[in-house]
Amino acid sequence: MDNKHTVELIHGLTALILGLFLLGVSSGLGITKSIVDIWAAALLVPEYPAVVLRDLYLDWQSYSNDRDFLNAEVKRLRDENSELRRELSKLTNAKILESTNKKNVRAARVNLRAPLAWWDEIRIDRGSNDGIILGLPVFSNGYLVGRVSNVSLLSSWVELITSSSFMIPAVIEETRELGIIAGGGDGSVLLKYIPAGRGLMNGMTVSTALVGEQLAPGLPIGIISGEVENSADGYVTYRISPGAKLTRVYSVDF
Repeated sequence: MDNKHTVELIHGLTALILGLFLLGVSSGLGITKSIVDIWAAALLVPEYPAVVLRDLYLDWQSYSNDRDFLNAEVKRLRDENSELRRELSKLTNAKILESTNKKNVRAARVNLRAPLAWWDEIRIDRGSNDGIILGLPVFSNGYLVGRVSNVSLLSSWVELITSSSFMIPAVIEETRELGIIAGGGDGSVLLKYIPAGRGLMNGMTVSTALVGEQLAPGLPIGIISGEVENSADGYVTYRISPGAKLTRVYSVDF
């Protein structure tokens, strides 16, 4: 090996030893940490969009999970509330019947429904002898069908909520808006005189408002199924989908 190669080898070994020495010293002095911190700060710029997108995705996922949970909880509470209202309406009717000092009637059979008055009234096989009184609310599957409009000894007539002469105050459970339930005479049930501008109301529950001692508040009627008319005087009429199947009523409850 000539002198030139020997000198180069010595210089290389010297540089390597010096580099290792400086690396060891710099770790103790905190220089390496400073360099790492500077490098990390420099990487924040290209990493920032990815970090923001990740945080947005995690927030959206959390919101979506919370929303689904809350929607399911609201539906459960609505169903539970509707069931409680139906049970309460039965208890209210039972107290009314008990007050007449007659036997407690739980059900009646429909024995007449005239084709020309199909949506107006039905006749049932219970009368004053069974404790039936005028104005008594009548139900099918827990939902309001109508109210007793005429009573004889052994039978009674029930005015249906689809009758064109049927009108009672009602309330939208979710918003507490007051309106009037009116029969259309053609099988339809309408909710009238709701102020315009209340937004989408489809699917909201409608029940009776305070009317009198016999027709208690909170009796389930049905749900809003669509908007029918928006009048010039600032009121909206909605179509109601009754909870009771009024196309076929073979028996009713009290």
